[in-house]
Amino acid sequence: MDFRARIRISLENQSLQTALDNNTERRLKGRAAAFESIPDWRERRQRARAIRADVIEHLDEYLAQFIAKNEENGVIVHRAKDAAEAIQIILAIADSNVSRRWNENNADDRSRRTPLLIAKSKSMVSEEIELNHALEKEGIRVVETDLGEYIVQLRHERPSHIITPAAHLRKEQVAELFQEKLGIPYTTDSPTLTATARKVLREIFLTADIGFSGVNFGVAETGTVCIITNEGNGRMVTTVPPVHIALMGMERIVPDLENLSLMLSLLPRSATGQKLTVYTQLLNKPLADQTRHLIILDNGRARLRGSPLKESLYCIRCGACLNACPVFRELSGHAYIGRDNSIAPYPGPIGSVISPGLLGENYVQLAQASSLCGACKDACPVDIDLPKLLTRVRAGQSTQPASGDGKGLSPSTRFGLQLYARLAIRPKLYAASQKFAALGTRLLSPRSQWIRLPAFTGWGYSKDFPRFAGKTFRESFIKRDARESKVSRLSIVTLTATSGDVAVQSNKVEQFAQELTALSGHVTLTKNPTQSIIEFLDARGINKIHLEPNTLDESLLRKADIEFTNTPDDQILVGVTNAICGLADTGSVLEADGALLASLLPEVHIAVLKSSAILSSLSDAIKFVKDKSAAVFISGPSRTADIEMTLTIGVHGPKEIHVFVVE
Repeated sequence: MDFRARIRISLENQSLQTALDNNTERRLKGRAAAFESIPDWRERRQRARAIRADVIEHLDEYLAQFIAKNEENGVIVHRAKDAAEAIQIILAIADSNVSRRWNENNADDRSRRTPLLIAKSKSMVSEEIELNHALEKEGIRVVETDLGEYIVQLRHERPSHIITPAAHLRKEQVAELFQEKLGIPYTTDSPTLTATARKVLREIFLTADIGFSGVNFGVAETGTVCIITNEGNGRMVTTVPPVHIALMGMERIVPDLENLSLMLSLLPRSATGQKLTVYTQLLNKPLADQTRHLIILDNGRARLRGSPLKESLYCIRCGACLNACPVFRELSGHAYIGRDNSIAPYPGPIGSVISPGLLGENYVQLAQASSLCGACKDACPVDIDLPKLLTRVRAGQSTQPASGDGKGLSPSTRFGLQLYARLAIRPKLYAASQKFAALGTRLLSPRSQWIRLPAFTGWGYSKDFPRFAGKTFRESFIKRDARESKVSRLSIVTLTATSGDVAVQSNKVEQFAQELTALSGHVTLTKNPTQSIIEFLDARGINKIHLEPNTLDESLLRKADIEFTNTPDDQILVGVTNAICGLADTGSVLEADGALLASLLPEVHIAVLKSSAILSSLSDAIKFVKDKSAAVFISGPSRTADIEMTLTIGVHGPKEIHVFVVE
């Protein structure tokens, strides 16, 4: 099956088209709403671009600093030049960490051992190197724990979207899948389907020998690994199993925590329309009784860095360009196939650049799946000029400077572009060609507004070819009255200036409460947190909690017959922690070290927060994570929208979060 045939299959699939429409509409609306809260987003965007450019330019220096800091922090660091080497490193780690649950009496009998179990969080780099397939060939059981990834794994498919792996599926398809694979009655109720996955995967988290994750950002200054997720599975795989492996593309570096906070103000808004993801994890050191491995992968990135596609390494994998692209919105990621019919690990505009850039000429043809309209560039939070990069791929510049051979183009397309180039650099000749083309379209279609060309061209099969305008752009617009143009420019300048005036809320507690409530969280103001929490527990009929030490008055808890422990227990329904600080603009709380499991395993998370510790934003609070082994900013209860973009509260993390703000 060739590329065009695969595209036509996608266009004719009505179920797919409905699923894609639902995903795109909600993603675009969510993104627009999220960016309204930061009117300076254009300035942030340019700063973020400058940071990414600096990192890629001085990548060797930043990597050396990042690696040295991780080794100082007790993390075992590995460098992998390609996919094969990364897989061998992971297999060696797996082999040296024999399952804790293997029968000791049969420890030397490999044939009788239970297969090694890896609980895996979402990682596009692992898709790039086809990790799951390689591990399964060696008898290792790998379970994807992100709901969307779990769904596509059960279907033996690749993810169809960088952010929403199951964006191509309707809820009816998921219902049929769960009925077949998990044995539940057929239902299209998203909360029921999500609860089923929660139950199945909770056992995976608790029994896994190794937890595996990707990396969103690495911080050179501190060695911090940043992982952002909404469901809680990222936190599970990095904290519960005794071994954690993080796989990171070598370009995913930021210089320091301040720059990280800038990136985090843009990435969630661009990816999912959130001000901050539910869980923003910051890992510095391995936890107690845990081993952490960090694998830094090249796999073509160094080569790409020296090519005309260097700018593509600025990408922070938000997926915004996919949602903005009119072509991707009709095809989904599974239509982006190579010449060998393999599905590209990275689809959409950015995927059409980095897939050939990293993996070679097999994926050069993907650059043809673009209208070059520029919507992807407008949506990119680091202002990557994707149309320019796509044209470079089309011209055969995937891994080396331009040779003029246009490897990504058909002979007829190359001839057409060469002819266009000759016309475009000669204004008078170009204007004459426009007149000639306009006359030609009217002669070909004197009565109809549309021209239908043969199906093999694409125009007439899935695209309309309108008549050319009677007047050129210059004739229609450039020669308008100069005074009208001046008035229009003045109006735009005035609008831009006034749009930047945003009222700043002075009451941080009130703003914090509003933001967390909007995220389905709950806020209670109190002067006596212990008594208020006892009343809350009594109302729920709960008499045992997971309590972080030095959080509540333990003598009052004993008088109220409330048992408490700081030992993790999956059967305890409520965890109570002491929040380090809160963020007014996102409704988030910061937890660290001893509070991590108490804020993750129970169904209900209660955080005690001093009103004086509520800060304005992430940039004010991120300094507090420097001296922690691990920390997490929590923004509401765990959630997912992986089943037909239906928001469901309570996935792998708590279903409820209650913050008691101490006045």
